[in-house]
Amino acid sequence: MAGQASLSRSGHVAEIRFSKPPHNFVDPDLLRQIADAVESCDADPEVRAIVLTSEGKSFCAGADLAGDENITGASGMDAIGGLYEQAIRLFSRKKPIVAAIQGAAVGAGLGLAVAADFRVASPAARFSANFVRLGFHPGFGLTHTLPRLIGVQRAQWMMLSSERVKAEDAFSWGLVDRLAAPEALLEEAHRMAAEIAENAPLALNATRATLVGSLVDDVVKTLRHEHAMQSMLKTTADYEEGVASVFERRPANFIGR
Repeated sequence: MAGQASLSRSGHVAEIRFSKPPHNFVDPDLLRQIADAVESCDADPEVRAIVLTSEGKSFCAGADLAGDENITGASGMDAIGGLYEQAIRLFSRKKPIVAAIQGAAVGAGLGLAVAADFRVASPAARFSANFVRLGFHPGFGLTHTLPRLIGVQRAQWMMLSSERVKAEDAFSWGLVDRLAAPEALLEEAHRMAAEIAENAPLALNATRATLVGSLVDDVVKTLRHEHAMQSMLKTTADYEEGVASVFERRPANFIGR
């Protein structure tokens, strides 16, 4: 099913809502729609902060491994490259984003959550950099952005173990900024965005640009390296086995080839 992203605004806060049932797997087209909406917010002088939210139980359960883009197929790395082109647009924004994380943020979904400036999570939220469990290399710039957010040691653990981190632990690590009950999650994200939007817009943008610093350039370099490593590993038997094990819901039998 094709994904959709919509944009709405209330006062100085915009809301970008995306949906691709059942688990909001992201593909280049859906991320393009999200990036288009973010750029519209950047161009709108009335918008000072953005809330990013999704429908359903999962925030974003990863990249689409079996849908229209089918990154497991012959053109898979082109699709991943297209995904990263849209990710660069997202990282290049001017205005702050508060993400509301109601459930799983896995793989590329974790990358999307980490790309936001702030995250509010419900107790049901889970965060996982599960790439090595697929026989793959982390992507979406996470090898740069995740250590920057939670520190090298915890980021290494997430990437090398593929652990699904609970919301409470994510909060204590600084991966999540606030916890909220499911029924209050979106309200809390809007409350944070509204608190940001009370401030002077030119000063907000200038201060965020200073804080972000060289992030975009660093992410572009990281994405190029991640894509190269993913291209290499995608040809291995372990990658084929890792993806198959996920679809078949069984432990993988990796052979190191």
